[in-house]
Amino acid sequence: MKFLHKPILTLVIAAGFCCPVNSYAQRAQDAQKLITDTVPRAARKRTPFFGTVPDTTKRFGRAAAEWGLAQVIPFSYGKFIAHAPYSNVTTATIWRNLNPGSWQWDKDIFRTNQFGHPYQGSLYFSAFRSNGYNFWQSAPAAVAGSYFWETFGENERPSPNDFINTSFGGIVLGEMSYRLSNKIVNNRHTGFGRQMEEVAAFLANPMNGLNRLLDGKWGKVYGNPADRDSTQVSAEFDLGVRRFSSITGNGSGKGKTGIFGRAKLIYGNRYKDYRTPFSNIMINVEMGQDDSSLVNLLSVSGSLAGWEIKSNRDLQHLIILSANYDYISNEAFFYGGQSVKANLFSTFQASKKLTFNTNAGLGPTLLAAVPNTYNANGRNYDYTSGFGINGGAGLNLMDKFFLSIDYRGGWLYTINGNKSHYYLHTVTSEARYAFSKKLSLAAEPGYLFLRGKYDEHPDVNKRYPYLRVSTRYSVDF
Repeated sequence: MKFLHKPILTLVIAAGFCCPVNSYAQRAQDAQKLITDTVPRAARKRTPFFGTVPDTTKRFGRAAAEWGLAQVIPFSYGKFIAHAPYSNVTTATIWRNLNPGSWQWDKDIFRTNQFGHPYQGSLYFSAFRSNGYNFWQSAPAAVAGSYFWETFGENERPSPNDFINTSFGGIVLGEMSYRLSNKIVNNRHTGFGRQMEEVAAFLANPMNGLNRLLDGKWGKVYGNPADRDSTQVSAEFDLGVRRFSSITGNGSGKGKTGIFGRAKLIYGNRYKDYRTPFSNIMINVEMGQDDSSLVNLLSVSGSLAGWEIKSNRDLQHLIILSANYDYISNEAFFYGGQSVKANLFSTFQASKKLTFNTNAGLGPTLLAAVPNTYNANGRNYDYTSGFGINGGAGLNLMDKFFLSIDYRGGWLYTINGNKSHYYLHTVTSEARYAFSKKLSLAAEPGYLFLRGKYDEHPDVNKRYPYLRVSTRYSVDF
């Protein structure tokens, strides 16, 4: 029954997809595990237990058909069931949308723009990814799908924010969910547990699940792909209580306390070069009692390239260029951003009992939705672009006591909305005691500060202090 952890884990992730929520996945304490799990090693040869492994072939016709299905289904729902105004597409709206000068920023709600469009883009991407195409070959499908929908799928004017969110966010979510979907299913398993794996994998990536059905792989027992067992997933599950407040200016905010749960995954491929896109992925999903949404956070960071810099046996470094997708939606604060960062992870073995870990990163924020106090263009958030930095340090004492502190900052200039720019600062820390390798107790105080500098309105300062106390269960797959 051990393998049932994987479908349960993916159902948690799938819940984040079905009910949406600065890259919170990357912290200093991740350095030691990342360096251990992603350094290249000699590939191990594996003999399948049940016959030969089916070849992966490129199926352009089926990929194109499924890509089209991802367009037709939401359009048909909006047109014939929901009777949504946007679905009243005419020849006139299509000709207008084909004109590059017709593009303009839209005023859709935060959840639609920052989660709905990236999720739809992941379906375009996965249509090709699950039909034999690699990461780079599948990425244009998300871009093309986004443009096609903006032009032919709506009667509204095409919007730059939708195009970026659907394309970039779709690629990040698509590759992440595709890899997790394949990781969940062990083709050697049988019975009820195997069916649970198949269902969970389908929820994680519907396109990949559909193709398993079409290929007759669903429930079929045969050898796993050669690299299937070479990918390790380290997972942490937290259950506890959190308290947070929202404070504007010099006032005082009313705190709120509630139960929360969190799932964090570090996916690393030991036996392949980590320069392969998304050969390591970090995912954070947080859920809790909240008036705005059940799922409060979804953060995904996938490697685009990586380089190992080993100084000696006791000091190791790993540089990862990452693509990041972040969605935060809770009662105190919301934020949606997509960025690229260069990250340096380091670990130093001071003694047999003491290890220091650090991380540092910087890179551009391509597009971010930041809450504003003064509604502009029909939205309660501004679209911004800018630059982000992060850094942190942690210590590990005898694999029993862990202490860390991390900082993330950003400067964001408004490109659509109020004439403004923003400074975002986040400080998080954690103290954790491990009773065993799997069970530990953690306390996480944190502080988020957002300063909005407006040209035509008074400046606004907002603070979001919080504290989490939780029991953590850790497991490796």
